[in-house]
Amino acid sequence: MKQAGTLILLFSLALLSCKDSKKTNYLPSSIGAINSVVVIMDNELWNSSVGDSLRSHFAAPVVGMPMDEPLFTMEQLAPKFFTGTIRNTRSILYVEQDSLNLAHIKSDMYATPQRVGVIKGTTKEELIENIDAKADEIIASFKDMEIEAVQIRFNRSLNKETVLQEKFGISLKVPSIYNVSKQEDNFVWIDREIQKGTANIIVYQMPEDSFKNDSTLVKDIVAMRDSIGAKYIPGPDVTGKITHMHTEPAFAPYVYPVEIAGLKGVEVRGLWDIKNYPMAGPFLTYILNDKEHNRKLVLEGFVFAPATQKRDDLFQLEAIMKTLRFEEPAAKK
Repeated sequence: MKQAGTLILLFSLALLSCKDSKKTNYLPSSIGAINSVVVIMDNELWNSSVGDSLRSHFAAPVVGMPMDEPLFTMEQLAPKFFTGTIRNTRSILYVEQDSLNLAHIKSDMYATPQRVGVIKGTTKEELIENIDAKADEIIASFKDMEIEAVQIRFNRSLNKETVLQEKFGISLKVPSIYNVSKQEDNFVWIDREIQKGTANIIVYQMPEDSFKNDSTLVKDIVAMRDSIGAKYIPGPDVTGKITHMHTEPAFAPYVYPVEIAGLKGVEVRGLWDIKNYPMAGPFLTYILNDKEHNRKLVLEGFVFAPATQKRDDLFQLEAIMKTLRFEEPAAKK
């Protein structure tokens, strides 16, 4: 009898385990356009200083773009409409004037992957304080999830080219729609057609001792980009003029610390243009300290698409560059 009781107990625990597993696996896949956020809050709050504070953070202009484009495209709904499939949205902000004063992030509440930023306060002033205090963390969480969502989408069909492995000992997960358009000893250019233009990735390396002086870092980065543009990225033929890509001289690029694939370095955002020709667009450059290979590894994405929004195209390039992995060159295998 004792043995039978033990078996019954084990069987019951197994059933409970299965139920918990089914509950976890039951969550549907999240939905939503890239870089979009559903905001759940009362209309009165949305149209007040609370909504203004929320927009100042989550709809702030993307840094380094030729035209203002918001960090996230925001759609506001009153709480009573937060039902059905809208709950499966990937990025959600829930803002409520309540008896509680808090701000936190919840994961996979209604779908997966999903992040829900919850902000509550007893007054409008408390709500604004909590938005200001937590916005950067929520934005970073949303952005990391959006990067992963883009990567999952293009993982379904990847380019099989091995030129990056052969020349630099690295790999990037590049969608098959991209093609290698140019390669030199220390330069690879990969691009694809987009609406009214192209999305581009270039890869090259610099000496390990580049950028030693912090006080001239921005100036030295501009000089590096301009020298690469002059050597490898010509502009259209114009009689009597030299044309090539360089950094837009009227705007200093923005520089931030970054770490990708275990390498520390800097992220650079700004505008490029073509010297002596009316072409321009945004760029995103990663300069990484690759001490193991005695070099600075440079990955850059840039977009040309006149009179169209470029945020999501540049974001896809960011997602591609953040798949960086190190591979032994094929010739040495």
